[in-house]
Amino acid sequence: MTRAPVHVVRIAIAATLLAGCTSGVGIQDSSPSVVAAPAISAAGTSPEASATAVPTASPPQPPAPEAPAPAPQPFVLNLYEEGDFVPQYTFDWCVAASIQMAYNLTRPNSSGTWAGREQQNELWDMARARSSNAFNGANPLGWAQVLNEVGVGPYEVVSIADYNEALRTAANALAATGRPVGLVMWSGRHAWVMSGFQSVGDPRIHPRFEVTGVNVLDPLYPYGSGQWGPSPAPNTLQSPDELARQFVVREPRRWSSALPTGYMLVLPVATGDGVR
Repeated sequence: MTRAPVHVVRIAIAATLLAGCTSGVGIQDSSPSVVAAPAISAAGTSPEASATAVPTASPPQPPAPEAPAPAPQPFVLNLYEEGDFVPQYTFDWCVAASIQMAYNLTRPNSSGTWAGREQQNELWDMARARSSNAFNGANPLGWAQVLNEVGVGPYEVVSIADYNEALRTAANALAATGRPVGLVMWSGRHAWVMSGFQSVGDPRIHPRFEVTGVNVLDPLYPYGSGQWGPSPAPNTLQSPDELARQFVVREPRRWSSALPTGYMLVLPVATGDGVR
């Protein structure tokens, strides 16, 4: 099944560029010019050759100034379509369900949705096998590796100290690649998928854009957590303050000792060749 195009709503202000006019070289007189014959000297010597002026080229015109970027406006990008959400079938399989949802949001092979329990179990086993020092569970490194192997990647795991910068990094990667972002929730104990966002400014043209909302998919829905709070319904748009209640700093652990303390993302990486 071919996935419908991602809907992007962008309100921009058009900028008008005034091009400078290059003046032409005018002809001073349309009638033929008359050249006086050189005088012959009394001594009968040959006349001196008259010098003819060589026309000079017009100086190059300065390049036209670049049009300024339009002023930042409300921007919306959301990958989610009905049927993309998949619940986790056990309380352990959040990573596997998140992998299924990431596949559904991108459909790299246009082969329908991933939603089965047996497949989720297989993905869980794959993620566990690729997660070192995970105490028999699956960690973000295994999560990212399986995404790469099933054709959704490339992905990498990053940890960002500042909360707002983490949201901007996630939104920028989603806009640049057209692929969802994994959010490591509950200080590393749970997995959500970021399927879209809203901002003031388009990340692709406004470096100082501000994220105002994040679309999330929690595979634990509708159960939630007594400690961390309820699970939002699929495709809920949460404000940064709402998301911050469950998306919190994660301390380094044995498997992630090389990563600094921060907000952890399973981040899609642009391939650099125009292919998402």
